[in-house]
Amino acid sequence: MILVLVEHEAGAIAAASLEALTFARGLAAPLHGVAFGEGGAEALTAVGDYGITDGTHVSIDGGYAPAAWAQALADLVTSSSAPAVIACGTDRGNELLAHLGAKLAAPFVANCVAAESDAEGWSVTRQRWGGSLLEDALVRSPLALLSVALHAVVPEQAAQQQAVSIEEVAATASPEDLRVRATRVHAQGDAARSLADAHVVVGGGRGVGSAEGFASLDALAALLEGAVGVSRAVTSAGWRPHAEQVGQTGERIAPDLYIACGISGASQHMVGCRGAKRLLVINNDPDAPMVAKADYAVIGDLHQVVPAVTAEVQRRRG
Repeated sequence: MILVLVEHEAGAIAAASLEALTFARGLAAPLHGVAFGEGGAEALTAVGDYGITDGTHVSIDGGYAPAAWAQALADLVTSSSAPAVIACGTDRGNELLAHLGAKLAAPFVANCVAAESDAEGWSVTRQRWGGSLLEDALVRSPLALLSVALHAVVPEQAAQQQAVSIEEVAATASPEDLRVRATRVHAQGDAARSLADAHVVVGGGRGVGSAEGFASLDALAALLEGAVGVSRAVTSAGWRPHAEQVGQTGERIAPDLYIACGISGASQHMVGCRGAKRLLVINNDPDAPMVAKADYAVIGDLHQVVPAVTAEVQRRRG
């Protein structure tokens, strides 16, 4: 039995958790889902069609507390003798597995794209250097803690949906494990919340010129029911919040279409958008690295091109 952490927000499943479940299902072992907090039981029920046969809903006071949640997960690992714990490679998934590894003296391998067990331990392939390098490694341990690289696995439902049997567990946390915890959650707005899951992302870089210059990008993103993403230069200039940043130190996206406007295409930014199915670049520099990587490119002033694209989309939609 392999334990899989199912991330959710009040029962709404994180898309990355579906990637982790698909990855774990390939390890040819029964999957046991683990979800924390309010809405956890609903989240586990909802992933029955991704291969979960049973699950544990852990209720724990105090909101998200990485050390406390990791201790509850450690108790479950010990009682079940699970050979592996899988989580999606989000900030929370990586943080929990790092704490779990410290508590159980077990190795934690981040950003995995493939794994299999044998008599020697676990053979894993993982992304390094922002996904530009793949590393093969052998983990000599009876317990493997693996996080799945974001957007490296396409979520797929299991051939047969399972009725999930859920056990309710009430965990208690020590004062020491509650020294670091989330005390409140601040909503960041619809665009910030949807960036990782948006089917269309309209990106803006230094070439947008100012915070006010993003008005046309916001309008296009809204028309396409997408989200706005930005480069690091934009957040450094204070034009847009960090929650919208795409790149190695920001969000990693995998939309059907990424429209990059005024973005040169630094390697750090490309790490964040390499999962895009199609890349449309609007830039006045034909030699920009982003242009070389584009499926389609428009060489021109984005302040003229973006409104023209918006008008054409509106015209065709009547």
